[in-house]
Amino acid sequence: MSAGEKYHEEEVLGKAYDARLMKRLLTYIRPYRRAVAAAVVLMLIGSVFQISFAFFTQIAIDDYIAAGDQPGLMRLALMFLLAVALGFAASYAQLYITAWLGQKVLHDIRMQVFSHLQKLRLSYFDRNPVGRLVTRVTSDVNVLNEMFSSGVVTVIGDLFMLALIVAALFYYNWRLALITFLVLPLLVGATFLFRAKVRKVYREVRTRIARLNAFVQEHIGGMKLVQLFVREKRTCEKFDKINQDLKAVHHRGIYYYAVFFPAVEIISALSLALLLYYGGAKINEATLTFGELVAFIHLVERFYRPIRDLSEKYNILQASMASSERIFALLDTEPGKTEGGSVDDFKGRISFENVWFAYNDEEWVLRDVSFTVEPGEKVAIVGATGAGKTSLMSLLYRFYDYQKGAIKIDGLELPKWSQQALRSHLGLVLQDVFVFTGDFAGNVRLRDETISDETVRQALRRVGFDRFLKDHPDGIHTVVQERGATLSTGQKQLLSFARALAFDPDVLILDEATSSVDTETELLIQKALDELLKDRTSIVIAHRLSTIEKADKIIVLHHGEVRQIGKHTDLVTKPGIYRTLYEMQYQKPFSQDKATVRR
Repeated sequence: MSAGEKYHEEEVLGKAYDARLMKRLLTYIRPYRRAVAAAVVLMLIGSVFQISFAFFTQIAIDDYIAAGDQPGLMRLALMFLLAVALGFAASYAQLYITAWLGQKVLHDIRMQVFSHLQKLRLSYFDRNPVGRLVTRVTSDVNVLNEMFSSGVVTVIGDLFMLALIVAALFYYNWRLALITFLVLPLLVGATFLFRAKVRKVYREVRTRIARLNAFVQEHIGGMKLVQLFVREKRTCEKFDKINQDLKAVHHRGIYYYAVFFPAVEIISALSLALLLYYGGAKINEATLTFGELVAFIHLVERFYRPIRDLSEKYNILQASMASSERIFALLDTEPGKTEGGSVDDFKGRISFENVWFAYNDEEWVLRDVSFTVEPGEKVAIVGATGAGKTSLMSLLYRFYDYQKGAIKIDGLELPKWSQQALRSHLGLVLQDVFVFTGDFAGNVRLRDETISDETVRQALRRVGFDRFLKDHPDGIHTVVQERGATLSTGQKQLLSFARALAFDPDVLILDEATSSVDTETELLIQKALDELLKDRTSIVIAHRLSTIEKADKIIVLHHGEVRQIGKHTDLVTKPGIYRTLYEMQYQKPFSQDKATVRR
């Protein structure tokens, strides 16, 4: 198995029934315990009415049909219809309540899972493909809905029904009951064999569904690249292979079902044959009435129905245990720290003190990094690709935690800040801008209703985005397609600038925010930046050195270490990494005269 396939693999399923998981699942129905109690009572009432049909049949045959009592038979038929109506009403109410319960619990679990996903650190999403996480919120939660709507309550009803039927069978004739149960070992053996086979199939189905979801999500997201390199045929072939694997496993499951249920029918037919043979002999001996035998046969047929239902419920239970194990594994994942302190008078002094950081073990991305950003200071961070520039910002935002050293804001170390307090003071503009489905206003305010439409318009105007709104009659309420498909890269980045401006952060961080912008758009952004960065602490990560020449301080990173710190005019005149980057970018040796002119 390749590393990519392992990445998309589901976890190995645990036990078919886990008391610990079941106890935890049942906590979700605690707020609806009255509905559960009502459903159980209705289920029991319905079971009693179903069992009563056998007694009605026996009485009708022995007491009225054999005696030719037509008026008495009519009265009994009316009572039978009343019992059927009451049984129908009880079953209808029970099914409605359990379906309602399942949807309520489904909503609660899905909200909890999605809410928890938003609190997890980015490292969790690095380790788990999006397709797998979508499966958690959708398919796995839907499986639990089956357990709550047609599992918990109906299992109780099936067990109660079996108990009633067994009691009724022994009530009529204990010898016939024992003969009926002679075939039970065959039924138990078939059930255990079926259970083992289906469990293995179910595990393989869940694995292949997760793999299919991950493949579809990844390739739809990268459809532009697929079409650009004309990989449609190869991608379709790969998808067909995954799809064929899923189909083959489903077919195997269908085969087991197709064998098991007819096997149960054969076993029940064998039981009925023994019953007819022995019962017929007892009728000839006048130790058993014809009505009692008919009622007994009716009860035996009823006896196998809940057994078949319990086999189905076992599959639901098994699926629920597997899904709940994966859901709880997600919910038990330690989220980022949300509680902590803050500084009342936020100034924005940021200090990195001997910081070491690695994504994996001790493969250090940052090594002993130390520098300070004073309030109101404009600091630029430069370096070759992979130098650790973006990692610095990820640590500052607490997307990841450093292993050694300390990062402090206004003297308070990052782990002591609450995420909400920390991020409320920071604004981040990334190179890869994510645009949500909605409109321009929604993408600027990000569902913060305290940001008015006028504030949105002003932010868009200050970054120069208003020139693009002239082509849209709906203005800021123009609908934006998924991921901003109709917007250019420059327009997306201008939109992200307006987003940061609308939230008015104390510290603004720009991570390669102008690297993919054309010259004309860059001039718009630079004009907006001069106003945006005024009297505001800012950290600018940039490849284009022309965008950071006016910075108060430039920090040069190389292989995760701080190699140089200073102003542009100082660094460019000294031999070193910054001067090398400058000469590589402008494709000519540094000129001292040019530096003098720039001063």
